[in-house]
Amino acid sequence: MAQDRLEPGIVTDFRDRLTYAGYLRLDRLLSAQEPLSGTPERPPRHDEMLFIVQHQVAGLWMKLMIHELKAAIRYVQSDQLDASFKTLSRVKLIQKQLFEQCFQSPQYRAIEFLLGNKNASALEVFHHDAETLAALEELLRAPSLYDEFLRHLARRGLPVPRTCLERDFTQAYVRNAELVPVFKTIYDDPQHWWAAYDMCEKLVDIEESFQLWRFRHLKTVERIIGHKPGTGGSSGVAFLKRALDHTFFPELIDVRTTIGQ
Repeated sequence: MAQDRLEPGIVTDFRDRLTYAGYLRLDRLLSAQEPLSGTPERPPRHDEMLFIVQHQVAGLWMKLMIHELKAAIRYVQSDQLDASFKTLSRVKLIQKQLFEQCFQSPQYRAIEFLLGNKNASALEVFHHDAETLAALEELLRAPSLYDEFLRHLARRGLPVPRTCLERDFTQAYVRNAELVPVFKTIYDDPQHWWAAYDMCEKLVDIEESFQLWRFRHLKTVERIIGHKPGTGGSSGVAFLKRALDHTFFPELIDVRTTIGQ
């Protein structure tokens, strides 16, 4: 049986062209998996490659999530809510690909900060890396996505409490009951406040996906190590259960109790 010949127009000479592998730096990417479990007497454990690849892929997904969240914040700062919706929808899709979180992951910590869960003490594990520490400190000081959304609502004329607008952004956001009526105004008349309403729902989507992400990680850890201490020195499953109680956008949950009243 004769082999099919390449179509005449297909490029075969890439000596002076950018190639697929070159553009993606696949040589560097695919050489970054270096198992450490081997010794001079025995080869690395077979499953270590799976562990490394899984976590490197998660790191790339989180890098993209940070990229999208920063873009969303810039859009909200300039009152372009519609433009932010595509990036936030992408964040939600990325979250579905992630199976675990890591206290020592700078990408995970950056995502927490961008969403408003600020914790300066969490930076202690990054003191060995000055560049990473500086980047995280910058995010710690900056307003989160939720902070910028509240500023946007204030610019639209809604009575956002001043304590929400003028606060120490290095601190984790704290639930404010005075903000619930602001969101009730939006939810009671979504047609008038459509962009704000849509943004609220996008944030709730991200909140829900993040909680599912945390829960999946908790169950993965529970299945693998039971109730032993975590590899990073935490209390393990108990630590992860406490994280499930955290809410990024509490008033967007609270307002649901008041809708229709």
